[in-house]
Amino acid sequence: MVGLKPSDVPPTMAVKFLGAGTAACFADLLTFPLDTAKVRLQIQGENPVAQTARLVQYRGVLGTILTMVRTEGLCSPYNGLVAGLQRQMSFASIRIGLYDSVKQVYTPQGADSSSLTTRILAGCTTGAMAVTCAQPTDVVKVRFQASIHLGSSGSDRKYSGTIDAYRTIAREEGVRGLWKGTLPNIMRNAIVNCAEVVTYDILKEKLLDYHLLTDNFPCHFASAFGAGFCATVVASPVDVVKTRYMNSPPGQYLSPLDCMIKMVAQEGPTAFYKGFTPSFLRLGSWNVVMFVTYEQLKRALMKVQMLRESPF
Repeated sequence: MVGLKPSDVPPTMAVKFLGAGTAACFADLLTFPLDTAKVRLQIQGENPVAQTARLVQYRGVLGTILTMVRTEGLCSPYNGLVAGLQRQMSFASIRIGLYDSVKQVYTPQGADSSSLTTRILAGCTTGAMAVTCAQPTDVVKVRFQASIHLGSSGSDRKYSGTIDAYRTIAREEGVRGLWKGTLPNIMRNAIVNCAEVVTYDILKEKLLDYHLLTDNFPCHFASAFGAGFCATVVASPVDVVKTRYMNSPPGQYLSPLDCMIKMVAQEGPTAFYKGFTPSFLRLGSWNVVMFVTYEQLKRALMKVQMLRESPF
């Protein structure tokens, strides 16, 4: 057996909520450079004039990270990390931590298990709830990841820190600016949550039902890897639109739909899959780290809770 043994008592909603947020933060710490590389590749070509002036071109995942380190410094792949961790504590806690509870609400009384429709509905619900709460942190994270800092000259960085970013966006673009791109983000995360959480839920259930694996690390790893791949394939087009729209200055795009139309007109349909490799590397590795950590944290937290409640 690998890892902690499953608890005899099902984890509480509070344990799932805290465990999901903590596990997601840990996963972000390990995979954040891949996410930053994905953002840079997604916005490359968005503004050809500015791109030519910068003379910075990104090629591939490793090439993007190395170029950033060479031109902007060793810490540049972690631009926006603080906002990213803030996002995960609010975002993952809701969309993953509350998934089982919402799924039970939608499951008819007396049913032996939840149907695929019920799981999808639960995934869409928690995904939309999470975006609504965490959108400002996502906007700030993307702005930091997309900003290029080449020293005293050639810099397009306009925020001195995370708190300053919230204040500046609210002052220059209004409070609505902090919720910029909410609609495409809700669409993206409804898709991602279903492809990610629902896929993980189903794969894990089938692996256990058919006795292919036991409820431990190999099962969690295989389920998480499959969930990451499915999420990347179906969510990449919406993810590219979301990134470009949230990073755009006021007036560049009239709406997410306008952003999508201009992308196709200027760069062709392949623009929807810009940054696919780093997206998969990031989502695949993120899912593996997050779900494996989440499963162990749930068991550890339940063990602590049971010890605290034990009279001896």
